[in-house]
Amino acid sequence: MANNENLRPVNTLCKEDAKAIRSKGGYARAEKIKKRKTMKAMLELLLEKEITNAKGEKATTQEAITVSLIKQALKGNVKAFEIIRDTMGEKPDAPIININQAVQVNKKEIEEAVNIINELR
Repeated sequence: MANNENLRPVNTLCKEDAKAIRSKGGYARAEKIKKRKTMKAMLELLLEKEITNAKGEKATTQEAITVSLIKQALKGNVKAFEIIRDTMGEKPDAPIININQAVQVNKKEIEEAVNIINELR
């Protein structure tokens, strides 16, 4: 396990040793990326797989998960609701902005809006 006693700064090594360490890190990163791609491909295959429920109805795994998620949200599961909302692209902290629909607001309109808000208070 790494700690301050057994770490050596790379800048104190000779060029060949430092290059070898960086190279090992690069290979390890490439392997990790390859494994992630494999996992993604496997998930895509499994989500497309057809399954049969207890009533004999057929659906894909993805459809079954979606229906289950909606049922959980209807029961009041907030996390299920958030997953559905985020998947639909309506996450509040990540707004989707369409530049073609952007509206130019002038200074007068801003002042009018501020006045209306102040009147409501």
